[in-house]
Amino acid sequence: MKAIDKLREIWGNKWVKFSVVSLIYVLWFVIWTRNLLWLLGVAVIYDIYISKYINRIWLDRYRAYKKKHNGFRRAMEWVEALLFAVVVVVPLKIYFFGLYVIPSSSMEQTLLVGDYIFVSKLHYGPKMPNTPISFPFVQNTLPFTKTAPSYVDWVQWPYKRLAGRDVVRNDDVVVFNFPEGDTVALGTITVPEEYGRSLATDVSTTSYYELLRSLGRDRVYSELKVMYRPVDKRENYIKRCVAVAGDTVQVIDGNVFVNGKAQKVIPGVQYLYMISTASPIGNKVFERLGVNPEEVGYNAEAGRYTMPLTAEGVELMKGLPEVTEVVRYVSRIPSESIFPHDPELYPWTEDLFGPLWVPEAGVTVPLTPENLPLYERIIRNYEGNTLTVDNADSTIYINGSPATDYTFKMDYYFMMGDNRHNSADSRFWGFVPVDHIEGKASFIWLSITPGKNIFTGLRWGRMFRGID
Repeated sequence: MKAIDKLREIWGNKWVKFSVVSLIYVLWFVIWTRNLLWLLGVAVIYDIYISKYINRIWLDRYRAYKKKHNGFRRAMEWVEALLFAVVVVVPLKIYFFGLYVIPSSSMEQTLLVGDYIFVSKLHYGPKMPNTPISFPFVQNTLPFTKTAPSYVDWVQWPYKRLAGRDVVRNDDVVVFNFPEGDTVALGTITVPEEYGRSLATDVSTTSYYELLRSLGRDRVYSELKVMYRPVDKRENYIKRCVAVAGDTVQVIDGNVFVNGKAQKVIPGVQYLYMISTASPIGNKVFERLGVNPEEVGYNAEAGRYTMPLTAEGVELMKGLPEVTEVVRYVSRIPSESIFPHDPELYPWTEDLFGPLWVPEAGVTVPLTPENLPLYERIIRNYEGNTLTVDNADSTIYINGSPATDYTFKMDYYFMMGDNRHNSADSRFWGFVPVDHIEGKASFIWLSITPGKNIFTGLRWGRMFRGID
């Protein structure tokens, strides 16, 4: 007890408090962030513990006034609680962790719709905000609106990442800002039936660049609201990093190869299968397999199902008496939707893709009309250069000067979803720049079945499960 009393006595000294708090503050806000302007905060700490100047000229009067006026006191209690939440939670969100919910099935079975995940910002190092003036706790639009920006972009900070304990590695599950989210088209548009959509379609979840390819620039700009978003205000995506900077990635019949070697076995990966049956399969089978009913297709005339399955699910399906054949689907028809969106030069599909080298900072590559489609978005959109091509002689101009090669400024990554045939990933929109990386998915802290609530739909077996 004497030791505890002695510690209390030492901590009761105002100079000890000031010294300890200042040391923690300097280590965090000055040294870690590498920003000397934060040293001004030491003066505030000095006033809190030593001079108490603000206390005397303002806080004492504020507390006295609040004590005398009940209505003002009740209102300010709410304001103080909100300010406390912002002051405490925002730094935690920036520097330490993020909480996200899985909205789509692109990572099934590793992650399910309704999983709430903890994402570590410390793993790769916290990324400082590019857009410092914004409404807290929302990504890019104000609450209760679909198009009103939650930020002002006239103040923009350059990319800066603090020191972390690791780098992005192969097969990490990573949260990042959607690269093609730099421009978005919001609203509804009338789409002809040949596109396979209803007449009035909300396109807010469709890539702006995909809309340009399918509908044309004139329709997009005349019928929709087109907006630019800074890097940190683009939608958050979560995928598995299958290839890091300097790797060569290839997909052969749906199987991923990195630097010529097959990707390690990922237990949660699932592919699309065509299943022929002698009689319909019961819904309980789908529940047992963990198959999302929304992803099951059925052709009654042919007696054929299409559905995503894991390797374990395939074996279970083959064991059903009503199943006559299980065949894995492989896409073989090249499409303009597949990166780099030039099927004549690169006749790739989501299952027959590459080989493709992933750009690495400091590496110089020759530029030709043939390989320019692979890198033009990097050069123009991600690394901020002007790029034009003289159609007469195919000369490439970067920032107004002829260019025969290009040196990359950043590292890039190739991301894929574990639900290989229901994932919009790097096979469709290309590379993820390092300045888009948010953090590493660590564990599931809550999981609720879609359509149910916390009382009826808790998936207890998934809670606090690590993400591999």
